[in-house]
Amino acid sequence: MLFSVNDVWVHYGQSEVIHGISLQIEEKVVVSIIGANGAGKSTVLKAIMGIKVPTKGEIWFQGNRIDHLPVHEIVRCGLALVPEGKRLFQHMTVLQNLKLGAYSQKTSRSEMRDGLDGVFGYFPILGNRRTQKAGTLSGGEQQMLSIGRALMARPKLLLMDEPSQGLAPVMVGKIAQAIASIAKQSVCILLVEQNVLLALNVANETYVLENGIVVSHGNTNEIVKIEDVRRAYLGG
Repeated sequence: MLFSVNDVWVHYGQSEVIHGISLQIEEKVVVSIIGANGAGKSTVLKAIMGIKVPTKGEIWFQGNRIDHLPVHEIVRCGLALVPEGKRLFQHMTVLQNLKLGAYSQKTSRSEMRDGLDGVFGYFPILGNRRTQKAGTLSGGEQQMLSIGRALMARPKLLLMDEPSQGLAPVMVGKIAQAIASIAKQSVCILLVEQNVLLALNVANETYVLENGIVVSHGNTNEIVKIEDVRRAYLGG
């Protein structure tokens, strides 16, 4: 077992947002979390990354408990987050943003070069625009850069929060292709995505979250057969 969340609860002040969820991720899979706005999907990712400390429960990665660790140590363990809204350094170049992604790993020059080659392999347009400021890129290119920056940390588990948000359909397709390609390189992916069709197309396993509770989970091919899921997310 690569990763597990065990009976995790999360509060914002007095408000309980996540109610004892559990999930597991095996090696070499893409796992999606789907649900309506406000279901708690992004909060789950924040809890995993140490951005929001769980009130109760345990989070384990590669046999080590990580829910008590600060964010930078969680990244060093082998997790990385592609945040909602990209969160790039707009006035820095593509190359500078990418190099910052490797900062926490004390990357050698050869590892830095290999990491950049890998990112430019997934997203050739970034290689062409490496000296361009991030803020001048299109929305889709900025999303590619956000993914690339996370990959520079050499994660074993990549968390992605709404990577298709605000993108044109053509660019959504390119992001889906990138997710599939990344997963083939032994990087597991935990995907939170409002675009349910995208999530179900790329994921091996799916968790359905409602009001902070996991109501269904399993192989994606089986999840799409559940009547309530089809009615709520696939138009019947």
